[in-house]
Amino acid sequence: MAEPTATDRRLLAALRDDARASITELALIAGVSRTTVRSRLDGLVREGRIRRFTIETDLEDEDAVRAITMVELQGRMSREVIRKLRAIPEVSAVHSTSGAWDLVVELRARSLAGFDRALRELREIQGVSNSETSLLLARAPD
Repeated sequence: MAEPTATDRRLLAALRDDARASITELALIAGVSRTTVRSRLDGLVREGRIRRFTIETDLEDEDAVRAITMVELQGRMSREVIRKLRAIPEVSAVHSTSGAWDLVVELRARSLAGFDRALRELREIQGVSNSETSLLLARAPD
């Protein structure tokens, strides 16, 4: 299965935020025509990337690469950084926190290559001054 295109990734991020978004809203968010949105959504369903429109994606497989990234922000850019983080499909959650780090970001990707790309995108966001990532390995026994 080929890696999703930038348009596919924007659509998945928009649907993760609001699985009920209309074709018109998705077109505006992704910066493409409504015809393109409809075509890409059909393709994502056909490929199994979108399993249901509650937005369950193939990024939620148990064998996914999972990580926690602590993020230090530069100045007062938290709202803009959070908005950009949420546009990265591999970002499953963003938490504000107290302590040495400003944000904790949960990442989930299908592959190391996808994880690497997402981490690179995260680090390139204007306002992110530092980050530290820990891969999540096996769940600790009860």
